[in-house]
Amino acid sequence: MSETRKTSGNTKGVRIVQRPGRAELEAAAAIVREVAVRTPLVPLHGSEGILLKPEILQPAGSFKIRGIYHAVQRLGGEARRRGLSTVSAGNTAKALAWCARRFGVAARSLMPEGAPKTKVEAVRALGATPVLVPVEEVFRFMREHGWEQQPYAFVHPWTDRDVILGHGSIGLEIAADCPGVETVFVPVGGGGLIAGVASALKAVKPSVRVVAVEPAGCPSFHAARRAGEPVTVECKTICDGVAVPYVTAEMFPLLSELADDVVLVTEEEVRAAIRRLASANHLIAEGAGALATAAALKTAHAERGTSVALVTGGSIDRSRLVEILAEE
Repeated sequence: MSETRKTSGNTKGVRIVQRPGRAELEAAAAIVREVAVRTPLVPLHGSEGILLKPEILQPAGSFKIRGIYHAVQRLGGEARRRGLSTVSAGNTAKALAWCARRFGVAARSLMPEGAPKTKVEAVRALGATPVLVPVEEVFRFMREHGWEQQPYAFVHPWTDRDVILGHGSIGLEIAADCPGVETVFVPVGGGGLIAGVASALKAVKPSVRVVAVEPAGCPSFHAARRAGEPVTVECKTICDGVAVPYVTAEMFPLLSELADDVVLVTEEEVRAAIRRLASANHLIAEGAGALATAAALKTAHAERGTSVALVTGGSIDRSRLVEILAEE
């Protein structure tokens, strides 16, 4: 496992993100329906009891449109007119750019220099501005609340409660479309997705198991659970969408409450899942987008039962996709 160290910074006065309730989740889902596709549950061909929820079908190509649109819509016109801003490895930036175009406002996103070219180009194509900086600068900005010194309306991809509520619409759809679901596999980066999905699922069906999935090369939540507090880990993974080296103090208590288990997936298992999704279901997934499928495939059916794996995003550089598909 990657080397870990305690996350620096004073946690006194930290505002812990509170678990959303069913009524506010349903209200958020009504707003999300204005733009989001109600993605179907489809069997992973050749598997036993694994259903896929292909969020790659969403506008901008990932689940992010749900939470980001809900947060931007809730900002109100005056705040939106200041312009929108976020921090992103790519998919949040794409979703924010899509929303900015819909509302006719400017958007910019702080992105790591190593972000996939396809994501950077997509942000520009949507009319937004990617600001590329070293990855260390990205996380320094997040830790030091750099957005407080800028004029834009900032949408936090992890701790913004309106983002979490929007993502919760996925959990409500799963519960409605598969009442017999026993386990749901959810990728974890900063934690906004699993916070929303798990809150919704457990509000409707408390017995469902929610499994957090991380790459073994960036196990920040897994390491934090073992330590009993947020820690920082080294990240080396093709799953750039979840390559977050720490869980924030604001999110850690909620994620610990909601996640029933954590599964770590190797790089080889992620690549195999990308190939499986492409060959069996003709779905193109990026590394983070294939994490949940990889975890479901490595978990025995007797342990997981009827399962749903979120296919969260499909923005992968062509050269990497060709390389992975050729490995088979």
